Parts: sequence; C-alpha cells; structure tokens
Amino acid sequence: MNYKYENNVLTIFPEGNIDTTNAEQVGQEIADIRNANPEGKIVLDLENLKYISSAGLRQILKLKKREKDLKIINVSSDVYEVFDMTGFVEMMDIEKGYRHMSVDGCEKIGEGSNGIVYRLNPDTIIKVYKNSDALDDIKRERELAKTALVLGVNTAIPFDVVKVGDKYGSVFELLSAKSITKLIMAEPENKEKYVKIFADMLKEIHSTPVKEGILPDAKKVALGWVEWLHDYIPAETYDKLHKMVEDVPSSNMMLHGDYHTNNVHYANNEAILIDMDTLSVGNPVFEFASIFLAYRGYGELDPKAVTEFLKIDWDTAGYILDELFKQYFDDKDDAYREEALNKAKVIGYTRMLRRTIKRHPENTELIEHTKKQLIDYVNKVDSLAL
Repeated sequence: MNYKYENNVLTIFPEGNIDTTNAEQVGQEIADIRNANPEGKIVLDLENLKYISSAGLRQILKLKKREKDLKIINVSSDVYEVFDMTGFVEMMDIEKGYRHMSVDGCEKIGEGSNGIVYRLNPDTIIKVYKNSDALDDIKRERELAKTALVLGVNTAIPFDVVKVGDKYGSVFELLSAKSITKLIMAEPENKEKYVKIFADMLKEIHSTPVKEGILPDAKKVALGWVEWLHDYIPAETYDKLHKMVEDVPSSNMMLHGDYHTNNVHYANNEAILIDMDTLSVGNPVFEFASIFLAYRGYGELDPKAVTEFLKIDWDTAGYILDELFKQYFDDKDDAYREEALNKAKVIGYTRMLRRTIKRHPENTELIEHTKKQLIDYVNKVDSLAL
C-alpha cells in the first residue's frame, strides 16, 4: 500500500477492493504504516479504491476510533454512495472525488453573480462557480432545481459535479436547446414569438406556489437593501421607500430571481429554465426589478454593460423588456404597464445603488445617477405591489 508523509500529514492510498478476503490485512497494513509515522494527521486517499464492503467499513470505523481527525478524500461516486447510505458521511470528514474537465474553447452562454455557464457540446452545459469552495452552493442549487421540477416548472437538473481548474462545476443535460437570446438574434422576424415564450414561462413560475420555509422571501431581502442605504439617501426617501417595501403583501409564489433570456432555453416546443440558485418567493415586483436592471438599469450610463451581459444590442434589449411587459400584462392597459415598470424601477435602483456603493465606491458618477433615479421614482409611486 502506497503512502506519503509531508507537512506533518500521513496520506495513505488504498487501491482496488476492500472486502471480506482482505479487510483485516488492509487494516493491519494501515496500522503498520501509522506506527512507523506516528505524528500528525492521517488522510486516506481513495481515488483508486473501486469497492468497499461492510468488512472494509468496519476497518474504517476502527481507524476512526484511533484517529479522531481522520479525513477521507477523493472518493469515487460508487464508493461515496456506500459511505452515504451507511451514514459514514455524517460520522467523519469524507470528500467526494470529482473528475476534471476543461471549458477551453467552449461557448460561454451566460454569466451571473455566482457562476459562468458554458456549452460543452450540443447536449450538455456546465455552470462553473466563481467561488472555489462552492460545494454547498452546488448542493443547494441542485435541491432548488429539484424543488422547481417537482412543482411543475421545467428546469434543467444537474447530473454531475466536476472540477474545472481549481473551481467546481455542475453539468446539466440540455438537449440541443438554444437560449431565447440566441433564437431572437438568429430569427429577428420571430422575436415577438420568442418573447411570448419567455413571458409564458415567467407566468408559469409566478403561478407556482411553494410551501413556507423552502425558499427565501424576496421581500426580506429587499428590506435588507433598503436598510443598508439608510445613511446614503434622504430621510424622507428612506422612510417612504422602507414603508412601501414593508407594505408589499407577502406571497408564497415562486420567483426566479435572475430571469433573462440567457437563462431560458427552448427545444422541442418547450421552454427550459436554468440557473436556479436565486429562487425565492414573493410579489412579482421583485422579479421585474431584476429584469429591469438586466435589460436597462445597468446600461443607462454605459449600454455596453447590457450588451456584454446579455449578448444582445441595446435596442433589442429595450424591445424585449417592453414586449415582455406587454405579453405578461396582456390583460392590462399601457398606463398599468408603465406603472408596473416604475414600481420595478424603485426596487431595481435600490438594489443597484447598494451594489454600486459596495463594489465600486469610486464610481461616483454612477452612484449619483442611481441615487437621483431612485429618489425620482420613489416620488412617482405610492405602492409597489403588482
């Protein structure tokens, strides 16, 4: 059995199978190696272990009793499933091994605050998380995607977790689907049709009830943005803004949270939603605030910001936003739709001002512009609910 001792850590590399025929021998070999290197922590690297039986698990338990800081790494999917089913992952530090992939030369089809999405091939995409320690985020997004699918929203479900350089990625099946963005750019004569698909998917999301406590409350998040701005906006603006957000009726209806045409794909006459890590519940005004920022708000002083993010030109972005409001509120008149957009702008500018002050405090032009817009739109509306 191979091993190495570096930086006060003993790493042992079991290989092949551990079963009733050799479990005692493996346990003794590990003990002998440990006795020869008694100092420091011990790690079992199981990258080349193909199978472990209950007899092998008992040897692991014996080792754990002797080595309180035992760590097990690079566990294959099959072996990890055994550890998971038997409760070992709850008793000790066990890390799953992940195959390595490269996105070099892959088409970048979208980017959000948490990750970048690439198309690996016609059938699959991969979301590479920006945070190098993103396993908890990946697990959460997988659960959110499953939740949405069970509730009837057509979503892409991740089927594998991989390493991309020093970061983690989730691999999704998305059979030959194209984003609504790509379809609009390729078929401008059919853009109204594709925005309707985009709007219908949004209506479906917003009509999906979620049990209490499963998803975050968008109103609570928005109140946090407002309260963060307490010292940055006039007192009268703050007071009115805070009260309007507080007065938005609570809702258990699903929101996507990062809804744009790169996150809705279309194939075989059905829309498929991706990038589920921002799911929440609440009034649609919070969703439309995010949509307004993506298609207009972030590009008001620099239209390239919208073009670079959405991969569409400024005029097309404006068309999509206007047409989305027409299609979504197809039973309302123009005055209602304008009022709805103004309400969304209030929440949008609130989020944008906080974000800019936190991330780009040196950009005083954008900060002052956003602050002025926020104050103006707070003065234009008296309620925010849609």
